Amino acid sequence: DPGGGHWPGRAEGIEDLCQKRDELCRQIQQEEDEKQRLQNEVRQLTEKLARVNENLARKIASRNEFDRTIAETEAAYLKILESSQTLLSVLKREAGNLTKATASEQKSSGGNKDS
Repeated sequence: DPGGGHWPGRAEGIEDLCQKRDELCRQIQQEEDEKQRLQNEVRQLTEKLARVNENLARKIASRNEFDRTIAETEAAYLKILESSQTLLSVLKREAGNLTKATASEQKSSGGNKDS
């Protein structure tokens, strides 16, 4: 019969196509699973990155506050140091003036003490 001998071959061809389709479906499912896994991983890493950025911003702000406080404290300390040096110079000068004044008073009074 004409064409009758081709049906088994056609059935095998259809079966072969179905197998290839099933294999493709299996691969698609694997890729979709992998895609889902990667998307979850990206989401988790994005959340983790956001937390790290927040912590980093807080720590940088704290460090900047430390830097500001240290700079202010150093400036105040230097002013105190300058003031103490100035005070020391004034004290030495005044002590020298008093010593000179006392010495000249003693010379002018003849160095005698009242008894």
